[in-house]
Amino acid sequence: MNSDKSQNIREKRHDAKGDLGVNSQIGRKLKQYYDDLVTDDVPDRFMDLLTRLDKGDSKPGEPKD
Repeated sequence: MNSDKSQNIREKRHDAKGDLGVNSQIGRKLKQYYDDLVTDDVPDRFMDLLTRLDKGDSKPGEPKD
């Protein structure tokens, strides 16, 4: 009976390692996707918008008060 418990514990550990392998693969894919996003260039239009917001402009060409 004691050997049955030991066998069940070993099987559960093996299953957990298998799950960890899948989780590791998912983690690597997510990290790769995130790294790709971080290294992408910011579009010029978006940078222009950020610059205008920093200056306080509401619309392009509209005079400030």
